[in-house]
Amino acid sequence: MLIRKPSDIKPSEITSEAIFLQRRKLLSGAVAGGLLAAGGSMGRAADNAPSAPTLKFKDNVQYSVTEKPNTFEEITHYNNFYEFGTDKTDPAENAGAFKPKPWSVTIAGEAEKTGTFTFEDIIKSHPLEERIYRFRCVEAWSMVIPWVGFPLGDLLKRFGPTSKAKYVEFTTLLDPKQMPGQRSDTLPWPYVEGLRIDEAMHPLAFMVVGLYGRDLPNVDGAPLRTMAPWKYGFKNGKSIVKIRFTATQPRNTWNILAANEYGFYGNVNPEVDHPRWSQATERRIGGSFFGARQKTLMFNGYADQVASLYQGMDLRRDF
Repeated sequence: MLIRKPSDIKPSEITSEAIFLQRRKLLSGAVAGGLLAAGGSMGRAADNAPSAPTLKFKDNVQYSVTEKPNTFEEITHYNNFYEFGTDKTDPAENAGAFKPKPWSVTIAGEAEKTGTFTFEDIIKSHPLEERIYRFRCVEAWSMVIPWVGFPLGDLLKRFGPTSKAKYVEFTTLLDPKQMPGQRSDTLPWPYVEGLRIDEAMHPLAFMVVGLYGRDLPNVDGAPLRTMAPWKYGFKNGKSIVKIRFTATQPRNTWNILAANEYGFYGNVNPEVDHPRWSQATERRIGGSFFGARQKTLMFNGYADQVASLYQGMDLRRDF
């Protein structure tokens, strides 16, 4: 998918939040009227550029927030994806030539079914759904993003994790030819992240394959990435090529690089500041840079759903 600079994009090609919200209202009415087949959805041509593919999905309002989503342009032009550079605009500048297909994912470790599977193998038998999630970055900025994908736990169960599988590790593609940021020693490559197995199996944990009804853009981790919306953004692996079930806690990349700044859990906790800035408030992308900041919510606003995962833990120590 060609990723262009903001100055190159025609206003008519930028996803409109008004159109998006109107579509959701119409779609909800269609569901009530029984017009949608199970596992499918009406097309979203109004939200897509003429050449963009349309994914078939259903809305999952149970796990969606009602806040207005950020625009497609905002989501694809303000990113942390160090494989393509360290500046927020680098992914949009450098990811256009990246080829996310064909793609394969290796399943390894403490599971009954291991091996290498194509992207098509990974997503088959998983009806797609859309969930509008809050996204919070450890750098104290946030977005609201309409992801398309399927429950991460449903995928992991297919491979039969054994009783020894206490964690699941996700590894990003290592390809400096396609990912120019990997030609530097900014991070220890490849990028590795991990979740406790019960976190990965939680209904909120999502395997993402799309955004705004179209295939996942290169800048956001094509062709598939994870999303645990109660955690800071760095906890979500992008362009995943390996999923490993393990008995021991994975050494995730940012924790290796700066353990005092990035814990293994990475849960959004406004009471635990980053050593160099406060996490008590955040700036929603799309508003004025100098405008009023908003209060950061515990677990990014998902405390009712996920707080029970951390009962008895010291969330200042296990940050």
